[in-house]
Amino acid sequence: MLKDKILKRQSGITLYGITPPKASTAQEKLSEISDAQVQRLSSLSIDGLIVYDLQDEGSRTTENRPFPFMETLDPFSYARKYLEKLRVPKVIYRAVGKYSADELTHFMEHAPPDEYLSVFVGAASKTQKVNLTMREAYALKKKIKSELLVGGVVIPERHSAHSPEHLRVFDKISSGCKFFVSQGVYNLDASKNFLSDYYYYGKEHKIELVPIIFTLTPCGSLKTLQFMQWLGISIPKWLENDLIHSNDILSRSIELSRNIWLELKSFADAKNIPIGRNIESVSIRKEEIDASVELLKITSATP
Repeated sequence: MLKDKILKRQSGITLYGITPPKASTAQEKLSEISDAQVQRLSSLSIDGLIVYDLQDEGSRTTENRPFPFMETLDPFSYARKYLEKLRVPKVIYRAVGKYSADELTHFMEHAPPDEYLSVFVGAASKTQKVNLTMREAYALKKKIKSELLVGGVVIPERHSAHSPEHLRVFDKISSGCKFFVSQGVYNLDASKNFLSDYYYYGKEHKIELVPIIFTLTPCGSLKTLQFMQWLGISIPKWLENDLIHSNDILSRSIELSRNIWLELKSFADAKNIPIGRNIESVSIRKEEIDASVELLKITSATP
């Protein structure tokens, strides 16, 4: 089970991430969408399914969003009602600032800990108004449902001497986080720098390392590339050039993501750092969703 693998700090955990349909989706269309998702994912070897909780990140940047923000269905409600046939644990994201204490309590009270895990996500920016802070959310979880396994978000691209991401991770570990999921990874050096400081700090202070799940995201168009950059995914210039000038941007992004995974795995294995992968598509285009499935299969086949 996913929960056991996390608690045993195992490497090689494999997740797949999806976004719930738009809140405006017609009822009859929801069954069609969810049936297709269940059919697509049932044949894959995954330890769990991430169901994202979107929030408007307009306050994070002044740049125009390439695609308009649209409210989606509640991830927990969608997973319970439409994804029950997919017999894998569900990792429900919770953008905690959106919820009141009562709403977060209701989720935790109705999420069986053997079937559901959660990832608590903070505000998109310091200026975003929130109903609940991360500290309050962690305290509430400890009080209401201590057995619910909760993870956090890690962003290796913001790791630097002046902004030590590994210390934020250890702070969240002390608050109860048992695993971490990154945003899409295209900047290999940033991820290795983070892992290095994460490893040596844990070794120096005798703190056991928890699994870090790196997200791999195919890119199938210049529009998707623009959106990924708007989301804050760091893409080095040389890699951006390779994608832009490629004859087949989707195939090239799959190749690059596979190589990134192999590099990260080799680096982490040498130090016994538990890492895993989460495969997603930030696009709703069928070609890119199919590519994410292909990427999952390719990375699963590597030793």
